[in-house]
Amino acid sequence: MNLNHITISVSDIQRSIDFYKTLGLHLLVRADHYCRFIIPGNNATFSLHLSHDIQPGSTVIYVENEKLETVVQFLKDSGIIFEQEPKGEPWLWREAYLRDPDGHRICLYYAGESRLNPPQAGE
Repeated sequence: MNLNHITISVSDIQRSIDFYKTLGLHLLVRADHYCRFIIPGNNATFSLHLSHDIQPGSTVIYVENEKLETVVQFLKDSGIIFEQEPKGEPWLWREAYLRDPDGHRICLYYAGESRLNPPQAGE
């Protein structure tokens, strides 16, 4: 089984396209009510769908990048505001948190070997 894509609702397609392009996603499909990006480094895609009833919940979008600190600094220099700077977590991931223009929470992280082979899995 392969994850194809995830779609989130947004209130302004162009504003969200600009935001996710700043994060480094590449636009594949664009319509007035929908767009789809490819996530660099893999074949997964990420979609936005126009909605007039946006209700960000507790779901978090995780995007891994081995150059986390460099990416975070680039995004900060581009005007992106972070809720949490990159921080080492007990599960050995470095995580930074931000929100998209509609309030959806995003975690930029780097886990390396711990992503698929966490130390606690062998306990």
